Amino acid sequence: MRVTEKAPAKLNLSLDTPMRYFDGSPRWDMVMTSADLADYVTVETHRRPATIKVYTNSGFLPNDQRNLAYQAAHILRNRFHCKEGVTINIKKNIPVAAGLGGGSSDAAAVLRALNSMWQLGLSKQELATIALTIDSDVPYCVYSQLAYVSGHGEKIELLPPQPHYWVVIAKQQISVSTPQILRQINYEKIDHLDNDQLLASLRAQNWQTATKYMGNVLEPVTMSFYPEIKRLKEKMVELGADVAQMSGTGPTVFAICHTESRAKRIQNSIRGFCRDVHVVTLL
Repeated sequence: MRVTEKAPAKLNLSLDTPMRYFDGSPRWDMVMTSADLADYVTVETHRRPATIKVYTNSGFLPNDQRNLAYQAAHILRNRFHCKEGVTINIKKNIPVAAGLGGGSSDAAAVLRALNSMWQLGLSKQELATIALTIDSDVPYCVYSQLAYVSGHGEKIELLPPQPHYWVVIAKQQISVSTPQILRQINYEKIDHLDNDQLLASLRAQNWQTATKYMGNVLEPVTMSFYPEIKRLKEKMVELGADVAQMSGTGPTVFAICHTESRAKRIQNSIRGFCRDVHVVTLL
């Protein structure tokens, strides 16, 4: 049996962290959405051999237990005592190590596919609970729609759909270590976001007001190591983006635009110093 799932990139419309838990991991306070830039994950089950195999069109990703998609298949198979082998083929379109949750979205796609193929009957909430054992972004990626995400990443409140704005997604040739950035957070110096106002605006489907409260508190941390990220963001604002900010721990910067023509203009203007640029819609 074979199923193909779409695995969209995630974007942080807001990213805040009010504290650390006792285990050192951040408590998250975020609004996340997905963009129509996606990997495609094909999952095939077979009786023999009863192994898990992962194949990708990217030379940068591991194909073993370090791969989050592999972990998703392994966890689900063991938890529900499924005997079949699993082959996973991932067509990568989302840039790797970009702050766009590509690996997490691939893992969520595997969970959705196997839930259907093995007729496990798990709700998305139940899948999200399992997903947290893989990575903090995977629970959101099970849903891949506008949501308020908090806690370790397991508390998810779906929000009303908003206008289909255009987004420019740009990744420079930089590799950012998420663990390194998270270790650098100084909770006494964070300029926290007003997520209450952002959520109120989104619940009222007032997108224009919502844009005023978007942000990412990790930008100063990452930009202190990579000032070129700040320059890219400033360029997008200068070119007329409604909102421009970093996603996750970076290095990707995205610009939200109310027209496709504005998004295309930003894309064309920044291509000279940033080759990996995509114009897509928000889902």
